[in-house]
Amino acid sequence: METLVKRNSLFPVVNTLSGVNTLLDDFFTRDIFDWTDRNFTAMGSNLPSVNLKETDKQLEVELAAPGLKKEDFKIEVDNNMLSISSEKKEEKEESSKKDNYVRKEFSYQSFFRSFYLPEYADDSKIEASYKDGILHVAIPIKEGNKKKITKSIAIK
Repeated sequence: METLVKRNSLFPVVNTLSGVNTLLDDFFTRDIFDWTDRNFTAMGSNLPSVNLKETDKQLEVELAAPGLKKEDFKIEVDNNMLSISSEKKEEKEESSKKDNYVRKEFSYQSFFRSFYLPEYADDSKIEASYKDGILHVAIPIKEGNKKKITKSIAIK
């Protein structure tokens, strides 16, 4: 006897092909023009989430990347573009002559995020730290170049 499962799918779910039907359903129902983080996450990508904050003294970038070490990150500024990337490779091997087995596993993880810096950012004094799975990047604002306040103009 088969269990009935309600799904909003273009294809009926068959016991042996349920994984294939889910894949096809996701392909046809996903918005391919939506490049926000939610589509990358649904595809199994490891694109880290980022918080951007601006204060009177600095711009702050917080990037969630748990499980990495500070040595795994590469931060660069080129032509007012802040780039944060990481590449991590792991390989584990386990064997036992007694039980006559060998198991070898490897993994690869990488990401690249970039942000345009405003003209008033002082890219010569950028500082970064990594604590509790969060990469913190502080970009000071140049002296005398405070952010201009937005002013509303009334229409007469």
